[in-house]
Amino acid sequence: MAYEKELEIALLAVQRATLLTKSVYSSHSKGTLSKSDSSPVTIGDFGAQALIIASIKHAFPEDEVVGEEDADDLRKNDSLRDLVWELVQAAKLDDSSAEDKIGGPIKSADDMLTAIDNGRSEGGRKGRIWALDPIDGTKGFLRGGQYAVCLGLLVDGVPTVGVIGCPNLPVDDQAPLDSSTGQDADDKEGKGVLFGAVKGEGATSRPLSKGGLQESKKITMKPLPDVSQATFCESVEAGHSSQGDNAAIASKLGITKPSVRMDSQAKYGSIARGAGDLYLRLPVSKTYQEKIWDHAAGVVLVQEAGGEVSDAWGKPLDFGIGRTLRENKGVVAAPKDAFPSVIAVVKEVLSAKE
Repeated sequence: MAYEKELEIALLAVQRATLLTKSVYSSHSKGTLSKSDSSPVTIGDFGAQALIIASIKHAFPEDEVVGEEDADDLRKNDSLRDLVWELVQAAKLDDSSAEDKIGGPIKSADDMLTAIDNGRSEGGRKGRIWALDPIDGTKGFLRGGQYAVCLGLLVDGVPTVGVIGCPNLPVDDQAPLDSSTGQDADDKEGKGVLFGAVKGEGATSRPLSKGGLQESKKITMKPLPDVSQATFCESVEAGHSSQGDNAAIASKLGITKPSVRMDSQAKYGSIARGAGDLYLRLPVSKTYQEKIWDHAAGVVLVQEAGGEVSDAWGKPLDFGIGRTLRENKGVVAAPKDAFPSVIAVVKEVLSAKE
């Protein structure tokens, strides 16, 4: 299989990092900071980024990484750095052969900081570049909703490998989505799923594990001959997606079910396995630019599960121009049979606002 090693390393690295985030979630403090863009950051973001980048650099030393975080805050704050280092030291898979494949433990706090800062790539059109969101949906993580650990490999600007770890989603691919899915989440028995996909090879899900990889199952999107019966997913945060436009589109499509609001690329995973049908993320301002790490893994997953993804105007998402999708506005994902009718209504609603 093409990219077999890349997929295995990404799955194991995300699995180990997800265990770290779960340990943070169950501890008394999530170590929230404020960044310049006002989004919350947790010690889990730093720890997960360090673990995943160290794994990538161990297996593929020449590859670049576009990561969401950098280590500047940790270099200025000794107590915070020590807290993250303690977490990173404790995070390991129970399976020693799996640990060896992703480089084993990080050797020192300095190595941890270096690993985090190895996510400073500016991206681009050429070569192999990983797009990493160590905790996608940080506000969901803080509030007890859905969040995800997301890693995608871009090859010459094309999303090629995608892995998403969702500790609070049900393992059961058939579990239907409803309004409770995005809130009051937990990681109890029957929860925790690891999605993976390679361009041209299909998409899978498997239970998250504390050791080696569990057996995978092939996942596909549900055919949607009647769009009015769709379940559609959108962001919890009104600042991320125009919920008013989403409601107008749903109404024009005849959709009467309430939307499922959840944080993170758990939305991509949910529609890829047929638990939901549509994902709408419509622009809230003319200046907002989507980040590549918020979509790279999810796009591979949905495309390989039989879906289509574009921006709100039907243009392909361009991952080759840097750290953002600045040539695109919004994101629409749907099964192939329903995509033309969905994108037509999206354009109609947005054109009416021009």
